[in-house]
Order: sequence, then C-alpha cells, then structure tokens
Amino acid sequence: SMLAAGVKSIVFSSSAAVYGEPVEVPIPEGHPKAPVNPYGYSKLAFERFLEYCETAYGLRSVCLRYFNAAGAAGGLGEDHTPETHLIPNVLAAALGKIPKVEVLGNDYETQDGTCVRDFIHVSDLADAHVRALGLLRRGESDRLNLGNGKGFSVLEVIRVAEKVTGLAVPHEFAPRRRGDPAVLVAAAERACEVLGWEPRFTSLEDIVRSAWEWHSTHPEGYASG
Repeated sequence: SMLAAGVKSIVFSSSAAVYGEPVEVPIPEGHPKAPVNPYGYSKLAFERFLEYCETAYGLRSVCLRYFNAAGAAGGLGEDHTPETHLIPNVLAAALGKIPKVEVLGNDYETQDGTCVRDFIHVSDLADAHVRALGLLRRGESDRLNLGNGKGFSVLEVIRVAEKVTGLAVPHEFAPRRRGDPAVLVAAAERACEVLGWEPRFTSLEDIVRSAWEWHSTHPEGYASG
C-alpha cells in the first residue's frame, strides 16, 4: 500500500526487546539480536522485513528501539486496558485504583534484586521521531536506540513515586515473569550523533512527576474527560 501510494520511507517503533538478555550493558545497536519473548521476535522480524524492502523497492526506514517509554505531556498520558507498564501501575496503586503492585522477581543479579530498566520520556521520543523524518529526507536509513543511558530498578521507581506523590505505594514480590531480562539500559550515543538529538528528561523524578500530574487529574484515564 505504501509503494502504491508513492510513500518510500517509514519510521518504525521498534524495541529494546530485540536484544534479549544483554551480554553488554549499556546495549549498543550492534549487540547480538536474541529476543526472549514474542514481542521482541515480532519487532526484530519487522526490522528485517524493512531491510528487505529497502533492497527490493528502495523503501527507506529508521527503526527506533525504545527503552521503556514513560511520562506524560500536553494533557496526554498512558491509559491502557489492561495496563502493563510499570509507572502507570505504580501510580494507580498510590491512588488506590489497584490494591498493590506486583514486583515480578526480587532475585535478579541487580543492586536490589529487581529488574533494572532505562526510562525515556514521551516528549523525547516525539522529538527523535521528527528528527528521524529529517534523516529519511536525506535519503538515509538507520537503526537507533532511544534511551537515557541510565538504569533504575523497580524498587527505585516505587521509591521515587512515593516521593513525588507523597503517598505510599503498596507492593509485594511475586515470581519472575518469563522473558524478562535482568537489565536493559541503552547506549544511545548514536542517536545523539546521527539525529542531533539529546534527551531533555534525564531525571526519573521528572519523568514520574509528569506522569503523576496526568494520572492524578485523570483518575479514570481518558474517561475522566
């Protein structure tokens, strides 16, 4: 359909899940691709499909590998059913919308035993997308990580949320979830170099605060009006 319409470029929302269990942290774009869950397999399969389309049809692509999109901006926030993302669920527990947050595993080889993730604010993601369009206009394709290059554990996210909200976040430990790597942190230098991009929201507290401003004023999500 794109080719029939004369559209010869695409920005694809890919994921850090294409890497699987990292053998190097922070994870560079050249890291081996060994997904450990269906989500990661599907993202990697489409990245490869786009490479074939460039060879066959000249369809250029920039694949942006997200490391945990988070936060809120411009009156827009996260409202999924079911909600699987950590920060919205932590804030929902603070608001009493859910009884507690299940911390999936506390026996990983990390500083406090819980998974470590790199969070990137949605506004920084949006900025990178616009810049990726500029790259495509120059006739270039690429595969780029989008992250802050910093890792925060699940328990750290909970502590920061309690500080931001002034509320307790009920939580309990539960068994590990299959397909969850212990640590996912981006090496995002190439995105900075290639796109002229730099994340503005580098503090976890700022990211959580932006999400809290939305969730606290939209307790029922978009149904709040």
